[in-house]
Amino acid sequence: MKKQKNLSVAIAVSIAFLLLYNIASFAHQCEEVRGDVIRLHILANSDSEEDQNLKLQVRDVILTEGQELFDGSVTTENAQEKLKPQLANLEQIAEKVIAEKGFDYGATVMLTYEYFDTRCYQDEVTLPAGKYLALKIVLGEGKGHNWWCVMFPSLCLPAAEKTDSEALEDVFSENEIKTVSRSEKFEVRFKIVEIIEKWKNRNER
Repeated sequence: MKKQKNLSVAIAVSIAFLLLYNIASFAHQCEEVRGDVIRLHILANSDSEEDQNLKLQVRDVILTEGQELFDGSVTTENAQEKLKPQLANLEQIAEKVIAEKGFDYGATVMLTYEYFDTRCYQDEVTLPAGKYLALKIVLGEGKGHNWWCVMFPSLCLPAAEKTDSEALEDVFSENEIKTVSRSEKFEVRFKIVEIIEKWKNRNER
C-alpha cells in the first residue's frame, strides 16, 4: 500500500514537473515572439462615431505617407535609429489630418514598450500577451477604442508583396511560427502566459 502511494506521488510530481516545463518552454517562445515584433497602435480621442472614423482616416494616411516605414525594413534591431527621427513628421501628418477634418485636438507619436493582452491577428496569428515595442499614436485624449497592426513583420499594408505567412517566415523561427499559429491546444497556455504577464506588468508600475 505504501509503495503504491509513493508511486502515485512520484507520478503526480512527474506530471506537475512536465506541465511546468511545458509552460516555461512556451513562455520562453512567447518572449522570443515579442522580441521580434513591432506593433502600430493608434488610440482614438473617444468612442464617438466621429472620433472613431477619424482614427481610421489618420491610420490610412499614416500607412500611405509613411509607407517606407511599414515595408519590413524597420526591425526591432534598428527601430530606434529609423523611427525616432520620423516621430515628429508622423505627428505632423496625424495633426494635419485632424485639422483638415475639422477637429481641434492634437496628436502625440512615440516609440515605447507597451503591454498588450493576447490578441488574434487577421484570424491567422495569435500574439501572446506581454510588452511589445510599439509605434504609438495618441489622438487627443486617447480615451477611445484603439486600432493596431503588426508593423514588423510587415503585416500592416494590405498591398504588401508578400503574404502574411511569407512575412512571418522571414522573421520568425520555426518554433515561433508554431507558437503564433492559431491552435486550440495552445489556448490554455496563452491564458497562463497572459496571467503571468499581467502580474509582471502590474508590479513594474
